[in-house]
Amino acid sequence: MAINLQKGQRISLSKEAPGLTKIICGLGWDVIENSGGGLFGVFNSQPTQNFDLDASVVCLNDQGKIADVAEVIYYNNLQHKSGSIEHLGDNLTGEGEGDDEQIVINLNSIPSNISRLVFTVTIYDCVTRKQDFKQVKNAFVRLVNVVNNQELARYNLSGQEYGGMTGLIIAEIYRHNQDWKMAAIGEGIKVTGLGDIIKSYV
Repeated sequence: MAINLQKGQRISLSKEAPGLTKIICGLGWDVIENSGGGLFGVFNSQPTQNFDLDASVVCLNDQGKIADVAEVIYYNNLQHKSGSIEHLGDNLTGEGEGDDEQIVINLNSIPSNISRLVFTVTIYDCVTRKQDFKQVKNAFVRLVNVVNNQELARYNLSGQEYGGMTGLIIAEIYRHNQDWKMAAIGEGIKVTGLGDIIKSYV
C-alpha cells in the first residue's frame, strides 16, 4: 500500500521496496476551468488546453550544484546522457486520468557524481498567459516500482496553497549512504520558467 506523504516527510525507498532498481515518477494535475485571480490578479480567459505544466528533473552533485544544462531532464532534453533517467514526453494540457507526465529512473545506473534528483513543475509561458498554480487542482507526484507496478509513495498538493506561484519544487530523491530516499518538498516559487530554477543551482 502506497504511503501518502505529508510536506517535509521523508521515506527510505529501499525499506519500502527491498531490491528496488527501477521506478517511474508520475506527475498529474487538473486545471480549474475559467478561474480568476491569476498571476496578475485578473480573469484568465485562456482556454484549458493552453495551460501547459512541465515536469523536469534537476540532477545535483553533492554540493547541490549542476555541472551543465545536460544535467536537467525536461521536454527538450528527454534523456540523461547516462541513460539512467528518461522523460516520456510533454503533456500540453493535463487532460485525462492518471499521470500527465512520467519520468523513468534506473537507480542502479545513476552516475556516482549525482547525489540528488530534484523534481520540479513549471507553467509554460506563465507570464504571457497570466497563469499560476492557484488555477491548478489535484496535483500530485507518485513513485511506482516498475517491476510490479506497485505505487510506493504519493504526495498530493493543494493548488490554493500556491496562489501567485509559477513553479514548484515538488519532491527530491537523494542518496543517503547506500540508500535512496524520497522527500516531499512542496515549495512554491515565483519564476518565469525552468531557466530561473536552473540558475539557482549553477
